[in-house]
Amino acid sequence: MSLGLKQLDVLLGEWVGTSKAYPEGHGHLTVTLTEDGRFLRIESREEDERFPHSTQLVGADDARDECTVLYYDSRGVHRVYLMTVMAREWKMWRDAPKFNQRYIGKISDDGESIAGQWEMSEDGKSWKVDFDITYEKVG
Repeated sequence: MSLGLKQLDVLLGEWVGTSKAYPEGHGHLTVTLTEDGRFLRIESREEDERFPHSTQLVGADDARDECTVLYYDSRGVHRVYLMTVMAREWKMWRDAPKFNQRYIGKISDDGESIAGQWEMSEDGKSWKVDFDITYEKVG
């Protein structure tokens, strides 16, 4: 049996995101269950209008531990990612020609913060940091 959406429970709630690479703005992340708990919805809003607002719908597959993420943002970008939360590590990634991406975030022991970074790779082998992002739970 797969881990399903239950592995993502630590993400539920309101979060504020900050980045050393972009100190001028803060992001707001809202993670909720939808459709009677069958899907997870992640809404991201940025204070700085230079950064896109995004919506992600996350679903599980009975045969896999990885959840599937359908991503859309205010730039008109559509992407499909995979996501897991295992051993206090939140991972989200996609393999795409010339633009592979991944996020790896370490979840604090109390579940109140997540420190990580987005990385990109053109060849899927050599990775470079795109930007850091740390989330702090609100309330």
